[in-house]
Amino acid sequence: MSDNLYFKKHVFFCLNDRDDGRQCCAKNGAQAAQEHAKRRIKQLDMNGEGKIRINKAGCLDRCEQGPVLVVYPQGTWYTYVDQSDIDEIIDVDLIGGGVVERLKV
Repeated sequence: MSDNLYFKKHVFFCLNDRDDGRQCCAKNGAQAAQEHAKRRIKQLDMNGEGKIRINKAGCLDRCEQGPVLVVYPQGTWYTYVDQSDIDEIIDVDLIGGGVVERLKV
């Protein structure tokens, strides 16, 4: 981990809720997915300084591909359908350091 990074990985879940009929992450389970990820990271004792941070975000401007999340510092964008997809992102990317190719957008 670089000395200037407070978190090893920082995850932003788009929770944007559009009311104009366009696709949005909020209407596709984003809140539940973010809460699941945050809970699981805490259960694994992977949260906090030097570890992993799970955050809510407003519009990330990719709702048409969503729901979406982005992992920094590498900037990997993912979509997901259910908790098993979130678990795979946690296990493979956040903890394992790999990329879940099938969920990349």
